Amino acid sequence: MVDYHAANQSYQYGPSSGSNGAGGGGSMGDYMAQEDDWDRDLLLDPAWEKQQRKTFTAWCNSHLRKAGTQIENIDEDFRDGLKLMLLLEVISGERLPKPERGKMRVHKINNVNKALDFIASKGVKLVSIGAEEIVDGNAKMTLGMIWTIILRFAIQDISVEETSAKEGLLLWCQRKTAPYKNVNVQNFHISWKDGLAFNALIHRHRPELIEYDKLRKDDPVTNLNNAFEVAEKYLDIPKMLDAEDIVNTARPDEKAIMTYVSSFYHAFSGAQKAETAANRICKVLAVNQENEHLMEDYERLASDLLEWIRRTIPWLEDRVPQKTIQEMQQKLEDFRDYRRVHKPPKVQEKCQLEINFNTLQTKLRLSNRPAFMPSEGRMVSDINNGWQHLEQAEKGYEEWLLNEIRRLERLDHLAEKFRQKASIHEAWTDGKEAMLKHRDYETATLSDIKALIRKHEAFESDLAAHQDRVEQIAAIAQELNELDYYDSHNVNTRCQKICDQWDALGSLTHSRREALEKTEKQLETIDQLHLEYAKRAAPFNNWMESAMEDLQDMFIVHTIEEIEGLISAHDQFKSTLPDADREREAILAIHKEAQRIAESNHIKLSGSNPYTTVTPQIINSKWEKVQQLVPKRDHALLEEQSKQQSNEHLRRQFASQANIVGPWIQTKMEEIGRISIEMNGTLEDQLSHLKQYERSIVDYKPNLDLLEQQHQLIQEALIFDNKHTNYTMEHIRVGWEQLLTTIARTINEVENQILTRDAKGISQEQMQEFRASFNHFDKEHGGALGPEEFKACLISLGYDVENDRQKQTGSMDSDDFRALLISTGYSLGDAEFNRIMSVVDPNHSGLVTFQAFIDFMSRETTDTDTADQVIASFKVLAGDKNFITAEELRRELPHDQAEYCIARMAPYQGPDAVPGALDYKSFSTALYGESDL
Repeated sequence: MVDYHAANQSYQYGPSSGSNGAGGGGSMGDYMAQEDDWDRDLLLDPAWEKQQRKTFTAWCNSHLRKAGTQIENIDEDFRDGLKLMLLLEVISGERLPKPERGKMRVHKINNVNKALDFIASKGVKLVSIGAEEIVDGNAKMTLGMIWTIILRFAIQDISVEETSAKEGLLLWCQRKTAPYKNVNVQNFHISWKDGLAFNALIHRHRPELIEYDKLRKDDPVTNLNNAFEVAEKYLDIPKMLDAEDIVNTARPDEKAIMTYVSSFYHAFSGAQKAETAANRICKVLAVNQENEHLMEDYERLASDLLEWIRRTIPWLEDRVPQKTIQEMQQKLEDFRDYRRVHKPPKVQEKCQLEINFNTLQTKLRLSNRPAFMPSEGRMVSDINNGWQHLEQAEKGYEEWLLNEIRRLERLDHLAEKFRQKASIHEAWTDGKEAMLKHRDYETATLSDIKALIRKHEAFESDLAAHQDRVEQIAAIAQELNELDYYDSHNVNTRCQKICDQWDALGSLTHSRREALEKTEKQLETIDQLHLEYAKRAAPFNNWMESAMEDLQDMFIVHTIEEIEGLISAHDQFKSTLPDADREREAILAIHKEAQRIAESNHIKLSGSNPYTTVTPQIINSKWEKVQQLVPKRDHALLEEQSKQQSNEHLRRQFASQANIVGPWIQTKMEEIGRISIEMNGTLEDQLSHLKQYERSIVDYKPNLDLLEQQHQLIQEALIFDNKHTNYTMEHIRVGWEQLLTTIARTINEVENQILTRDAKGISQEQMQEFRASFNHFDKEHGGALGPEEFKACLISLGYDVENDRQKQTGSMDSDDFRALLISTGYSLGDAEFNRIMSVVDPNHSGLVTFQAFIDFMSRETTDTDTADQVIASFKVLAGDKNFITAEELRRELPHDQAEYCIARMAPYQGPDAVPGALDYKSFSTALYGESDL
């Protein structure tokens, strides 16, 4: 800055310089030539000169006071050039050459020339203004020079809609005062005489300072003084005009008015810049706040879903078997409730979570923010892994339930069969040990002994016949053990008792036989007829017992073929009954023949047949029992046949519906894939079409509900297989869930494309061109491109991967263009292409989705807010400082956004820091960088 105090020293007066030092010309010079020709106007209007002196003096002092000085007489105080150079330094912010020290005329002229040279260096063409006139105190030239400075440094940069400086300032005034009554700004002289225009400018920007409705057009002096006083007190604009001079002058001085009005422009344009900067910051902060809210929602939803999965999996992995079918069926019913009630909302939550995640990432990309990285363990992949684990556990749990129910059903059947056969065997063995231990042969006669031998032989035959039953009992007990029957201990105890008793009977039988055979030598004969009866009655009796056992035997079947096999076997058994009846008649005939012979020979029989305990009464009784059991068996088999026919109906009913629903789901999946590839029409048309398509899918849900009802009837009937369809309920459920998820994801993809298009300003034609190129190279229609396909797609759009700019491809298609590149030796740069792949495929999956492709192309063709722009905006709010204070943030920004910044800005550490200074640069960088606010 000029040291005008040091320069004010006494030197010998020398010859004056005749050079005015004015150089260069330009647009500003042209304007000056048009505004005022100082050579042609020999005299100023006295009123105008008075106004200019007052206005220009006040204007100069408004700047000189920043340097701690001022002027009193405008044509005297600039004569030595010192304060003139100082004024130029203050208003330009630049340093002028060092002034010459001394009070001689030559020193003054040289100093004024330095000032005029500086003015000329700014492109101002000075007309007839020389240093000698300024040094001589020529008022006209001095005022002309000051007007030149005002034009260059206060008015020239004012331009509205590419108008000239004067027209730009006038247009700005007209726009700002247009809404006010009694104000019609057409010039810079008489339009301002009533003072209303000045008050309107202030009220438009600071309405709290002016009560405009109380001003009267017929009181111009009051109006002018009110505006001048408010501007000086509240806007720091010095009073440059005199109200009485303006009112009493027919045509106020235009230059004075323009000078004063330009001060209003600069005062309010700074506020406009601050408002613009504040709006930009608010916009950026609003985006960041919304994104943070979406991130918090994602974290909360992901935590809730993962917690539900964590709680549910142990329940599905709990495979502790129950002891009864009823308890296992209750478990199955609980599992059905889980599938019908608890899981479907979670499927929707998972799908919605993925959609929200994709939307959030799209918003972050569109606002140049770093991608959202969920906290550890809450990634979408973590949720998918947990979900996959859940479905695996779910599938295993259902299979285990059904297998366990089958096992328990088999166990109950075997246990009942064991008890039935054991009871029959125990009833048969009752008293047999006592009989075998009886020593009746010691006192028997010969005939009695022979009878005992025959009786024992019959017993041995009967014993051998019961061997199969004992083996069956042991085999059933063994199978119950292998199947982990809950009451195996009692079964084993009873089985062991039967086996031990059987072994004892065998030993006793052997001993008794030896005893009878030893005594047999002393016996003569026995009644052959009774013996024949006994031999034929015993096996027939055993046959009837076996028949009764078979007729009462429990059975379990699962198919119509099995029950028809049992019915066929039963019919075959009934076909043997006539032969059995003839055998019975023959046996009874033997007994009658013995009685007839005894009666014929007057032989008195001692009692019943000594060789057997099977009397005709027993044979007839058991035969009658067999006759009664046959129709009961018929009825049981027919009931089971009816049940299996009902089960077969359920199978066919389920299969009929499943064979419709399954292919329908598959067809819809294929149609969605085709729709997502073709995507004709505008994005809004596509979105509307997809949502309509989604509604048609949701409307199909009652068909699945019907299938679920049929599936439940099948499970309640314990039907475990269905040869009429390849579709299981599990397949249908998974397909349905995939269908809903796929259509939701496709809709979300189009919504994100709309969001990208609108945010980035991509035209519908560009979006269609991107889609057409992508689909052309997506040969497999999988919705993703490999690296080579992606590179070819970029080339087809005219993208130069080596130089990272767009090429004009003329009318060639992508294949022709690529062939041309290859034929001319063009090489795609590996480094640049790898950089692009790292952007579109950050996970290195080797595939580029359409959304990633669109995001990349939109970034390459559009502009968005940057960190530098945000920093520049904060700098405006901070008054050009490198830091900003909390008070400034609260003054310039809405409350919530100001507090948002204050809470996140670090203290400023620079050398010019003051208490409470905040670092807005690092904060702005963090908004677009890797750090997490």
